[in-house]
Amino acid sequence: MDERFELMLQWLQQLSFFDGCELSKPVPASSDASFRRYFRVESQGADKSACGSFIIMDAPPEHENCEPFIKVSEQLNKMGLNVPKVLAKDLHKGFLLLGDLGSITYLNALHNSDESRADELYRQALQALVKLQSQAKNVAAQLPPYDAVLLDNEMNLFSDWLLAEHLQAPLAKNQQADWQQTKALLAQSALQQPKTYVHRDYHSRNLMVCQQDNPGILDFQDAVYGPLTYDAVSLLRDCYIAWPKEQVTEWQRYYFLELVQAGMLQQHDWQDFVKSMDLMGIQRHLKAAGIFARLYHRDGKDGYLNDIPQTLQYIVEVGSQYKELSWLVKLVENTMLPHPLLQQA
Repeated sequence: MDERFELMLQWLQQLSFFDGCELSKPVPASSDASFRRYFRVESQGADKSACGSFIIMDAPPEHENCEPFIKVSEQLNKMGLNVPKVLAKDLHKGFLLLGDLGSITYLNALHNSDESRADELYRQALQALVKLQSQAKNVAAQLPPYDAVLLDNEMNLFSDWLLAEHLQAPLAKNQQADWQQTKALLAQSALQQPKTYVHRDYHSRNLMVCQQDNPGILDFQDAVYGPLTYDAVSLLRDCYIAWPKEQVTEWQRYYFLELVQAGMLQQHDWQDFVKSMDLMGIQRHLKAAGIFARLYHRDGKDGYLNDIPQTLQYIVEVGSQYKELSWLVKLVENTMLPHPLLQQA
């Protein structure tokens, strides 16, 4: 047992929330790509409100700030979205007691679902997303902006960590102009989109299957004010599970029509919407591929390396439709995907 686990046990025993209750030993619930860890604890006692299953977030304060999580949780709860409620907190120690949304992620369920069930899960996730985007007008602008600097920094993760660090193939001087032009194109497209509340990690590992108010939504603490299509492309061109192009287009059209019905887009916006979503996805996949490499080299987490080829494949498949992205597509298709380090993933 590590020191923080012992500290967490002491904190739990002191919580007034569990007065008179008997607690089970916390067991690992999940971990993520940050320094946060999650544990599940069971409680029994006379007070029914304190009985059941709960989640403890362990977020070392020297590495993680819990305040954005608490703030966004309150905002999303007020909008009627199904997110974990914060039941107790100690920001100094870095612990939160949360409601438990269960243990079945979308990713788990989708691997074991038929076509009809998958369609139902995706439509529910898209409905929840439109609910978030249409109801968040008063609070979205209070979030940190998804501005040009942030977009550029994210894309630099691709060149710095995946190309230079992981593949040992930094961009040559004669490639820099094309790289800068590609980044500028993707950033400009993102910045021209309607702005809304962006969850920023809305995908199959952060959505939970719930019997009521599906889906449960996790990992929202990095929310920003930014491009409309970001969360939808994170979901539909997920780094962790892929679907046939025709199916993605069907869900994309469903999402678009939901936005139209909510008054956020017009019917004639379809073509611009598709291109914006395509380019947004490429920006995100550049970032994600770089993050996966950084998680391995900086943080010692090698599990995400297996997700890099799928992420790069999206760049080739979608980018091939746009002449202005031909340099990037050739780089990924001819130089990166055949690389032995990615073939091993």
